[in-house]
Amino acid sequence: MKVVVSYDISDDRRRNKVRMELYNWGVRVQYSVFECNLSPKQVERMERRLKGLIKEEDSLRIYILCNDCINRIKIYGPVPLIIEEEDVIFI
Repeated sequence: MKVVVSYDISDDRRRNKVRMELYNWGVRVQYSVFECNLSPKQVERMERRLKGLIKEEDSLRIYILCNDCINRIKIYGPVPLIIEEEDVIFI
């Protein structure tokens, strides 16, 4: 599954913990955005771990993309879409 995770956390310490946790799951594509290729079980584990790191005032968004959505991604700039063998892309 292609998963995009974004966060907005004002506290430096919590933000760094979330960032470091996300490095375990995917690739950083923008300052507070990661792309991950995960199984459904991995998504659940990642979500549990991230929810344990944030507070009520923080923002964490997890977008799970369908294959049709992946095919519609447009990227401008130097960071390519991260694709692994299990992803199916029709162009």
